Amino acid sequence: VAGENFDQSPLRRTFKSKVLAHYPQNIEWNPFDQDAVNMLCMPKGLSFRTQADNRDPQLHSFIITREDGSRTYGFVLTFYEEVTSKQICTAMQTLYQMHNAEQYGSVCASSSCSMDSLASSIDEGDATSLAKLQRYNSYDISRDTLYVSKCICLITPLPFMQACKKFLIQLYKAVTSQQPPPLPLESYIHNILYEVPLPPPGRSLKFYGVYEPIICQRPGPNELPLSDYPLREVFELLGLENLVQVFTCVLLEMQILLYSQ
Repeated sequence: VAGENFDQSPLRRTFKSKVLAHYPQNIEWNPFDQDAVNMLCMPKGLSFRTQADNRDPQLHSFIITREDGSRTYGFVLTFYEEVTSKQICTAMQTLYQMHNAEQYGSVCASSSCSMDSLASSIDEGDATSLAKLQRYNSYDISRDTLYVSKCICLITPLPFMQACKKFLIQLYKAVTSQQPPPLPLESYIHNILYEVPLPPPGRSLKFYGVYEPIICQRPGPNELPLSDYPLREVFELLGLENLVQVFTCVLLEMQILLYSQ
């Protein structure tokens, strides 16, 4: 388990994640930092869900800044896939049994009752809350389907967010589709890693993803730096008043700290 979150139900806890594979194995100008990428791809750790939970894919990005000031950009698509290991499913049910036993005992203690006299001494309010607790904190291996989070990540020298987002979504669709794509998945990964060049400054580049073409554009030497993030999201996240205040602080050359979960 990642962090001290044992008080939460097992499906609300986070677990330690790890890098399953990365390609290529190493690049001279950009050595792979497994710990950093693992932490940034899954900052909250590995998580589990059931068929009753929301499992929509989520996309986020990160920046690795090195000592020399060079930057590497990561774009991550997190999704959930079904757990096929019987051992993991059994372990999850065991965690729930242990968790519910602890919660059951705490309800007992708060009601000043013993296990033998629970039925006679627990009042209606506690009984109702206990029933709700057990319904919410339940996982039945014979009834529920267990899912675990997984992510695919692209690490790039420039922040081509839209292009990376489109490629990752197309790759995810190819992985989960019942109809396989025209070529093996490895072909598309090899193509974007080795055959798609960076567009020259001031030029745009069109390349093919898995299903549809993708376009990315690189600013010229006299243009503003590449900012491929939609401005609408900034307004949605900060709000108009906060954004005006941040912009004012920028113009006044004040120090700005943005804090987020």
